[in-house]
Amino acid sequence: MPDTPPAPVILGNEPGSFPHSVLAERHPAIVRQVREAFPYGPEQHRGLDELLVSCTEGVVEALPADAHDRDRWKAWGIDGYTGRSWFDVPWLWSESYFYRRLLDAVGYFGPGAWQGIDPFRPFKLAELDSRETDEELAALDDLADKPEDEQATALLHGSLWGNRADLGFRLSDADAEGRAAVPGLVADDSDALWSSLTGGGALCLIADNAGRELIPDLLLIAHLLAHGRIERAVLHVKPYPYYVSDATTADVVDALRRLTDAPGRAAEYGRRLWSAMADGRLTVRAHPFSCAPLPYADLPHDLRTELAASTLTVVKGDLNYRRLVGDRRWPPTTPFADVTAHFPGRVAALRTLKSDVITGLDADTEAALVAAEGQRWRTGGTHALIQVRP
Repeated sequence: MPDTPPAPVILGNEPGSFPHSVLAERHPAIVRQVREAFPYGPEQHRGLDELLVSCTEGVVEALPADAHDRDRWKAWGIDGYTGRSWFDVPWLWSESYFYRRLLDAVGYFGPGAWQGIDPFRPFKLAELDSRETDEELAALDDLADKPEDEQATALLHGSLWGNRADLGFRLSDADAEGRAAVPGLVADDSDALWSSLTGGGALCLIADNAGRELIPDLLLIAHLLAHGRIERAVLHVKPYPYYVSDATTADVVDALRRLTDAPGRAAEYGRRLWSAMADGRLTVRAHPFSCAPLPYADLPHDLRTELAASTLTVVKGDLNYRRLVGDRRWPPTTPFADVTAHFPGRVAALRTLKSDVITGLDADTEAALVAAEGQRWRTGGTHALIQVRP
């Protein structure tokens, strides 16, 4: 990025800032929620209590000497952060390491009875089994008679917004944004996205959350395969539980079962996806780097090679956007193409805005957002973007 000097890395040490609130308030709340979600024993309770004190009042500590991924975290920079406050290291790194230590606290990596038990699974299943999910899946029946391009647009917006029924499957009202003070989509490169999906090659989709956000990602993949817009798809998920709701392979299985057990068109989509996995048109990948506390500029060679060979990589969600552009305080008008020039191939970002990082806005859009909402538009989840770097 020779024409775009690096912006400051985001830390969590500014009181009143969004990153500070995540470290000081959200992480302790997550510890308490996990503690209450399972009948853990004294060892797990002790580990959670120690983590709560550490992440709010203490410093970053090294992994245990026998940790299976100790060398990996050394490569990811832990030696440079050990002994420093969680608030004084890069926010992306601090958040990621919190979830790694949470899994240690509950015995996820074992050995022991709690090995491999996802501490966030109750929350994921509750969302999958909710009435809202029923309503969203029922909305698929309304799409059945629409032209293919309208179905594709609706499913794309479902994936973008996390399949919220009031937004995800509503066909675009061309005049709605003109009537609003500020647009729901602050950037929309959807035409460029569709022009990348013309029938050949592979789509890589780097998933974000499980449950009601993973289902629309799967529906979009099923549609693209069924209508010949892609030949195959690779769905990248996390190798272990991460950021509360991030999708793992087990969550993909749960989502597919939810689809196949549903009535109407949802079950048809589920059966298509099940068949696509059986014949290799859809594969699931869980690379260790998916849980790295690093930006995608630091992709390892094997993953870089894989993504470079894809027709298009779609990066879903807020965390993946932060990793794609770099978790820095970019001026909002910084060109998206410049901050993603490192990425090995064509890339598209589908993201609902839930953190401070933003690039690729035109000056008028930024000015309108600030005038209407101050800086709340960055983190409230009421705006979204579709950005493409050809």
